[in-house]
Amino acid sequence: MLKLNSQAEWIARAQTVLPAGGFGNFDPGIVIARSEGSHVWDEDGNEYIDYLIGSGPMLLGHGHPEVIEAVLEQLPKGMTFFANNAKGIELAEAIVDAVPCCEQVRFVASGGEADMYAIRLARAYTGRDKILKFEGGYHGMSAEAQMSLAPEKRVNFPQAVPDSAGIPQGVAEQMLIAPFNDLDAVQALLSEHDDIAAIIVEPLQRIIPAAPGYLQGLRDLCDRHGVLLIFDEIVTGFRLAYGGAQERYGVTPDICTLGKIIGGGFPLAALGASAEIMRHFDKAAVGAEKWLMQLGTLSGNPIAAAAGLKTMEILRRDGTYDRLRTIGQDLQDMQRDALDAAGIAHQICGDTTLFDLYFTTAACRDYRSAKHDDPARNAAYNASLRAHGIFKSPGKLYPSLAITQADLDQTREAVNAAVAFLVASG
Repeated sequence: MLKLNSQAEWIARAQTVLPAGGFGNFDPGIVIARSEGSHVWDEDGNEYIDYLIGSGPMLLGHGHPEVIEAVLEQLPKGMTFFANNAKGIELAEAIVDAVPCCEQVRFVASGGEADMYAIRLARAYTGRDKILKFEGGYHGMSAEAQMSLAPEKRVNFPQAVPDSAGIPQGVAEQMLIAPFNDLDAVQALLSEHDDIAAIIVEPLQRIIPAAPGYLQGLRDLCDRHGVLLIFDEIVTGFRLAYGGAQERYGVTPDICTLGKIIGGGFPLAALGASAEIMRHFDKAAVGAEKWLMQLGTLSGNPIAAAAGLKTMEILRRDGTYDRLRTIGQDLQDMQRDALDAAGIAHQICGDTTLFDLYFTTAACRDYRSAKHDDPARNAAYNASLRAHGIFKSPGKLYPSLAITQADLDQTREAVNAAVAFLVASG
């Protein structure tokens, strides 16, 4: 008989009412019960150091007392209004102050929704239909975004491969796919197609860094061909730097999308651009034919805005990003040192604020090269880490500001044990 409210019972219940037994996001074989700071606990009471942090938004850690205080102050005043509210307006002001490309923003409830509207906005502004995206780039769950996100078969560029059932063929015909970090490929497509509205790109594609000069090269090509440049900063915004990848790399897009951190752990995202581009959300300014209709029940809700405002305030404090990068560097170094000592080939890929490793000798430049020579080795490594109290995605490690020296020491022990397991397994 299963223990009442044990993890096994919750898993069994989930399998009855949820397709594939989960929410579609993460391993359904673990059910999280609670969190605090840099740690989470599952329903059986097992404790883990959390390097998933909700897939990115909990940069300060779970339950930061100042964020909780801000949320509790707002709660009795109202949870959502479907109308303008002061906290949402303040958050918009803070984003505009922080992010170079943003003169105005529009709130939505999720990053995928922000990316969808960014693509639609580019089409409305340019009057063109085609969108260029990069193989392996993740931009949410819209039909356009589900093109060549994780294709299982290689096809010739720029053919788009749908990653989901239920997407009409007509969507694929409006998408052009290029390899990441290849300016020549982008140049060729822009020269061949005069109906491209925008290029959408993650400045750090999943965990693959842009090659030196690549993002500026995209900026220059877009300017030359009259194409808009969209930075998907759902992940990188307020993580790589306070002003996001735009600040970190010194390249300003025409449109950007933001999410995760700006909601402080609550559902909230945004897209932003110049006032000229954003006027397409104003029917009185552009007329009915050029107006981009957008609304959402929870867009800009004051609870998420209050949490985001306080999170951003904390991130502005002196030394915050230096500390985050120090934590990330320590996490990289401990894995590199252990794997080097064991003679296990690997590449650490990403930024110190977001990265992971590939068990390969090849340089990781794009979707096709960023892979494990032996995926089973990666699965074994991550399973050993989980068994030693480390909670992370199989393909990403998110440092957070809540990580302590004790956490780093425990993580080092877990890494050493995982590497020893790989050695023993041959």
